[in-house]
Amino acid sequence: MSEGNRKKIGAVSMVRNDQFFIPRWIDYYGKELGHENLFLFIDGHDQPLPDDHAAINVIRLPRQRLNRSRGDKNRIDLISNFTKSLFLRYDIVIAHDIDEVLVVDPDRGLALSDYLQKPVKSASLSALGLDVGQHLGLEQPIDPSRPFLEQRSYAHVSARYTKAIVAFRPLKWGSGFHRVRYRNFHIDPNLFLFHFGMVDYDISKRKMEDQLLLNAGWRGHLDRRYELFDLITKKSAVDGDAFFEQARRRESLFRPLFALNKPGMLPEKPVIRIPDRFRGIV
Repeated sequence: MSEGNRKKIGAVSMVRNDQFFIPRWIDYYGKELGHENLFLFIDGHDQPLPDDHAAINVIRLPRQRLNRSRGDKNRIDLISNFTKSLFLRYDIVIAHDIDEVLVVDPDRGLALSDYLQKPVKSASLSALGLDVGQHLGLEQPIDPSRPFLEQRSYAHVSARYTKAIVAFRPLKWGSGFHRVRYRNFHIDPNLFLFHFGMVDYDISKRKMEDQLLLNAGWRGHLDRRYELFDLITKKSAVDGDAFFEQARRRESLFRPLFALNKPGMLPEKPVIRIPDRFRGIV
């Protein structure tokens, strides 16, 4: 346990060609955890450093030209091994993709770092995954100067983003942090993982036209992700608060038989209205 019996928390992510989300990640976790506790891997010396890179810990890696599958495995193994070393200094490590943000329910009235001081027996905690997208009939292009959740009101409740990203001891994650190898998962009742990768149609369209990504085998993944806009625009949304508990229960109970350490997908692809109390947080 850290000095004063308060658990010390670090955060890790990795990025390449995604300058849009870096300032948001640094700003959010810098306020929540302290900039000195942030660790950002930058994939390639050709990548620019973020404006406030001196305030955090930046690790620049030589660029490896790998296909999507090999690249994902290489990345998750690197982060798993790195977080193992962080546990020499930290009690808790948060690790996830650069376009995701871990949020504690505002109704708890606690900052993320305060909420995570609670006793936990499991090796990790998962947050309920909310895949945020633009409603093309109701919402305008994103304004980067304003909080995302002031501009986006809908999300797909997706087990794909219900990830065990809060680690209390060294873990070996599977690709994309979608599971922890050889361990069970536990969905916390007050944690949410907001995925913003498709938060804006125009930004996502430009990514779809990125020839380097397409050449690396990302076409199928991007095509599937692009379907989120159609889902959010056309499907009737339900109240988030009325659905969250059910979603946690179903994702925990109805797991895929081939991967019992992953949450189960919800076949009806539910779309929810994000409760107003989250507006302005991210």
